[in-house]
Amino acid sequence: MSAAAAVLDAARLRGITIATAESCTGGLISAALTEVPGSSDAFDRGFVTYSNAAKTQMLGVTAAALEAHGAVSEEVAAQMAAGALRGSQAGVAVSVTGIAGPGGSEHKPEGRVCFGIADPFGTRTETVEFGAIGRRQVRDATVEHALNLLLDALRP
Repeated sequence: MSAAAAVLDAARLRGITIATAESCTGGLISAALTEVPGSSDAFDRGFVTYSNAAKTQMLGVTAAALEAHGAVSEEVAAQMAAGALRGSQAGVAVSVTGIAGPGGSEHKPEGRVCFGIADPFGTRTETVEFGAIGRRQVRDATVEHALNLLLDALRP
């Protein structure tokens, strides 16, 4: 069974649906979930918020958080996940914001991705340094990690 299928099964067992808020993956997490036949009963919606304006308009990310911490930060990931939960019918939301590459900086290197998970009990964040492994590989690793975070959040 694929990770996406396992996530959807876990959501069904809990009787909730999933929302995503994606920046660097551009919808790949939503695509992985909806690739599974019958996913519509466990997947509510996905927000692709690549620009800062989209993060603010669609998810309620504050300009203050973007200015103080930058788009690639746990603060913004937390606000993205909370905004996706608030703006959907979902019981759990995952968010990702990162630097897939090429590029990055000394302070925010290529391969850094910040994740958020929001549910009615709160929001948790973490940062993973995938390294300069290439844009496609960073995005694929981000999808895999996000699905694992969802699976963990959906376990009883």
